[in-house]
Amino acid sequence: RDLCGFLPLQGHVVRNWKVRWFVLLQDKLLYYKIEGGKKEPSPKGRILLDGCTITCPCLEYENRPLLIKLKTKTNTDYFLECCSREERDSWALDITGAIHAGHPVQVQELHKMKNSFKLLENISLHNIVERMYDSSTGIKLTRNLDQGNRYKETFTGSALVDWLISNSFAVSRFEAVTLASMLMDENFIRPVGVRSTEATRSSDLSEKFLDDSTALYMFAESSKKNTSSKEEVHFNISELSGTIVKQGFLVKQGHKRKNWKVRKFVLRADPAFLHYYDPTKEDNKPVGGFSLRGCLVSALEDNGVPAGVKGNVQGNLFKIITKNDIHYYIQASSKAERVQWIEAIKPLT
Repeated sequence: RDLCGFLPLQGHVVRNWKVRWFVLLQDKLLYYKIEGGKKEPSPKGRILLDGCTITCPCLEYENRPLLIKLKTKTNTDYFLECCSREERDSWALDITGAIHAGHPVQVQELHKMKNSFKLLENISLHNIVERMYDSSTGIKLTRNLDQGNRYKETFTGSALVDWLISNSFAVSRFEAVTLASMLMDENFIRPVGVRSTEATRSSDLSEKFLDDSTALYMFAESSKKNTSSKEEVHFNISELSGTIVKQGFLVKQGHKRKNWKVRKFVLRADPAFLHYYDPTKEDNKPVGGFSLRGCLVSALEDNGVPAGVKGNVQGNLFKIITKNDIHYYIQASSKAERVQWIEAIKPLT
């Protein structure tokens, strides 16, 4: 089966982000425009994979930590954004497989690499970061100089490796470096200064983070504290504090203009909320959301266009009615995906 799904793509002529429907074939990646909730019949573009290089994880955009970068043989860069780390790794593995299809040895190596990476899954990155922030036992933040620039509240690469080992999060320095790379990947920490920033360009996960006393890092949060908080009025922080249960791209009908748009949906529990984001925007703030308490969720029949749905949108639709009687019409990309979302939402209502 071909891998397919929604991914935001950065245009290489006009540098804006647009959501496209991607289909991975044996030697190319096709992408389609979605109009009125339907995929256009012919592709909007294609990325030829022969001779392509893939960079994943790609940290070129601070606000978009889950990118895959593809550079074609003719030096055109494409940036594709995924919804979660799992989705990104799955796309990256399959695209890499297609690029190396003629070289079976590399494909075997890739699968080996993917399987060996299960080592650390029992460790929660959030837990590590909370411990790092602890004022008495956490990582010590210091002022550091790098090429004449002064940085407050930073720590060195080797200090973090020492800390991870002494707190039993890692056994060896190699394991600690891998763990630190994952923290950077997930945007918990970020490089500051020339040395550490240069290293992130390496394609090898174990070389992205430097176990070095001259490479500087800081918490990604401290760099955002200075931004103005004017726009954060809409969403109460507690709404966004729940555990993420499921996330993914779905097509949603607007309330006012009834047009269909792809949104990134994030389902959280404790408290139970469903928020949706505009994947073409740079800031990671929801454009809408609602409490799931007292909501009704149901699949809509696949024969014909249901009442309340505008445009010729059919198939894989479901509806959520909030306890204030607001109706949300949402389209999944397959029957199976619709079932998964309904099953994930139901217990939280």
